[in-house]
Amino acid sequence: MLNREGRNRVQIEGVWPEIDGGDFAIKRTVGEKVQVEVDMFADGHDTIAGVILYRPETSTTWLEAPLSPVYVDRWKGVFTVTEIGSYVYTIQGWTDAFQSWRHGLEKKLNAEQDISIDLLIGAEIIAKASKRASGKDLQLLQNWVSKLKSAPEKDPILVGFDAISEEVATLMAKYPDREFATTYKKELKITVDREKARFSTWYELFPRSCGEAGKHGTFKDVENRLTYIAELGFDVLYLPPIHPIGTTFRKGKNNSTVPEPGDVGVPWGIGSPEGGHKAIHPELGTMTDFHNLVKKAATYGIEIALDLAYQCTPDHPYVKEHPQWFRHRPDGTIQYAENPPKKYQDIYPIDFETEDWENLWEELKSIVIFWIEQGVKIFRVDNPHTKAFLFWEWMIGEVKRSHPEVMFLAEAFTRPKVMYRLGKLGFTQSYTYFTWRNNKWELTEYLNELTQTGVREFFRPNFWPNTPDILHEFLQNGGRSGFIIRLVLAATMTASYGIYGPAFELGENRPLKPGSEEYLDSEKYQIRDWDLNSDRSIKDIIARVNRARREHISLQSNESIRFHHVDNDRLICYSKQTEDLRDVILVIVNLDPHWTQVGFVDLPLESLGIDPYREYQVYDLLSDTEYTWFGGHNYVELNPQSIPAHVFHIRQDE
Repeated sequence: MLNREGRNRVQIEGVWPEIDGGDFAIKRTVGEKVQVEVDMFADGHDTIAGVILYRPETSTTWLEAPLSPVYVDRWKGVFTVTEIGSYVYTIQGWTDAFQSWRHGLEKKLNAEQDISIDLLIGAEIIAKASKRASGKDLQLLQNWVSKLKSAPEKDPILVGFDAISEEVATLMAKYPDREFATTYKKELKITVDREKARFSTWYELFPRSCGEAGKHGTFKDVENRLTYIAELGFDVLYLPPIHPIGTTFRKGKNNSTVPEPGDVGVPWGIGSPEGGHKAIHPELGTMTDFHNLVKKAATYGIEIALDLAYQCTPDHPYVKEHPQWFRHRPDGTIQYAENPPKKYQDIYPIDFETEDWENLWEELKSIVIFWIEQGVKIFRVDNPHTKAFLFWEWMIGEVKRSHPEVMFLAEAFTRPKVMYRLGKLGFTQSYTYFTWRNNKWELTEYLNELTQTGVREFFRPNFWPNTPDILHEFLQNGGRSGFIIRLVLAATMTASYGIYGPAFELGENRPLKPGSEEYLDSEKYQIRDWDLNSDRSIKDIIARVNRARREHISLQSNESIRFHHVDNDRLICYSKQTEDLRDVILVIVNLDPHWTQVGFVDLPLESLGIDPYREYQVYDLLSDTEYTWFGGHNYVELNPQSIPAHVFHIRQDE
C-alpha cells in the first residue's frame, strides 16, 4: 500500500544556514535574527507557500515565520531568537490551493471568460478553510462561501473581482490547507548565547605580577587592579592558570631548563603535591580570596575568565592516581610534550586514546563544573586542537545543557579547517590569524572570509594583537604607533578583542632574539614589575577606543563591516552600521607606523544613509575633532607620530 507522503508535492532543498548537512548548530546571541533561505518548488503550476518552523529545544510548541520568494524558486524568511539555550528550526511548504485558484481566476477575468464553475470551486476551498477558523474570521469566511455560491445567478464578474482582493487573500493566508505539507528532513540547531558571546572586551594579566615590586602578587592585589582595568573599558579579565605549579623540570627565566632558586615556574605547568586543576596556587591566596575577587570584579561590570589547560606536570596528582591517562614510552616513562627541537619535560599531555577514556572525560568535565560552582562562566581553552574533537563536542554540550550562559574561547593557532571545526563543535569564540594579518589585502580578505561567508554562522572571531606567547614583528618594530594601529584594527574590525597587558599598553616590544616572536624576560617564566603610569602608556587611547565600542552599537557585531576604496595601499578604510543606519562608524587606519600617509577615500553614500547633495559631519572619536565632508570622495591624511587612525562617527543633520 502506498503511503500518504506520495501526495506531498513541495520539494525543499538548499536550506541555509545548514552546517555540514545539519550536523552542527549555527550561533546567535539573544535578540539576534536568523535569516533563512531555501529552494522550494513543486510539480506543475500551482502556487506554493511555506514557513520557517522554530522553537526553543525545551518547548514542544512550534513558532512560525513566513517565507517569501526572492527570485526563481528561492525563498527567504527571518525570525528572532529571544532566550538563551538551544533552538531548532526547519522548513514546511505546501501547495496553496487558494492562491492557485485566485491567480487562475484573475487570468480568466482579464480574458473575459466564463467563471461560474470557478466561483463554485473557490467556495469549496474557502469552506474548507472556514473549518480551521473561529470567531469573526469564521463568520467572514462563511459569508464568502455563500457569496461565491450565489454569484453565478447574480453578478459573477463583480463577485469574482471582489474574491481576488488582498483583503480575502490576507484572511485566507491565516488558515492554509497543510494536509499534504512537506516538512524538511531535518531539524536544524541554533546555539543561542548571551550577549557577551557576541560583544566582549578582554584583558589578560598575570596575578603574580600585580603585587609590590619583588613580591608575588595575590588575588587581593588583582582586586586593587580592577579600577585600572575598568577605567580602560574591559569587561572580561582573563587569568592564566591559577593552579599549583610543578617543580620537576620547572623552567627558569627566558625558558631556561636550569631554574635558579626563587624561579616561579610557568603557570601552564599545572600540578604539585598541593593539588591540580581544582586547587589554587598557595601564593595567590585561598578559595575565599578567589570568590572575593569574582564578586568584586562583578561590581565593576567585569567577569573573571579562567584558563582551561588540560595538561599536567610530573607532580600532578593525576600522574600517580591515574597513570593510564598518559602515554607511556617503551622504557616505562611517561611521554612529555615535544615540538622538536624543543622539549617540554615539565608538561605531560593527556592521552585521549586511553582505554579509560570515559572516566577521563568525566573527570575533565568535572574541572569545568567545579569552577562554574566557584562563579566562573568564561573559560579560555589552551591548545584545544591538541585534544580530541569528540571530547570537546561532548563536554561543551554537556556543560551548556545545564549552564547555557558559559562561554569557551578556543586558543587554537592552527590550520583553518581545524580552527573552524572547533567552532562547529561548540566553542563560543575563537582566536584567529589576525596577529599575522598586517597589510591591507590580507586584512580585507580575512575579514571578508570571517564576516561575509558561511563561516560567520559558526565561528566568532576574537582578535588579539599580542599574547604572552606572541610578540609579532609589527609590534617589535612599529613603536608606539604600531601598538595603536593594531589596537584600533582589533577593536573595530571585530566585536570581541583582547590584549595581554600591561605589556601591550606599555609597548613591551623586546624579542627574546632576532626573528623570534617570544618576549625577552617573558612574564610566563618570571614576575614582572610594570609602571602603569609610564609616559609611554597608551592607556588613554585604549580607554577612548573601548568607550567608542560601548557607545556605538554598530561596533558590537561583525556582519555589517564593508571595505571602501582608498587610493593608497598603506591606508585601509571600512565602515560598520546598524540596520536602520542610525549609527554609522567609518574607520580609516594608516598601516604604516613610521610615515605619514595621504589619500582619497571613496564612500558609497546612499548605503551609509548619507544624502549625496548635502554636507555631513565626521566626528573623530579618538581625537574629539569634527570635519565637514561633502560627497563620497574625500581627502585623508594620517600622521602616525600623532595618531595613526580615525574612528569617525558619521553625523548628518535631520
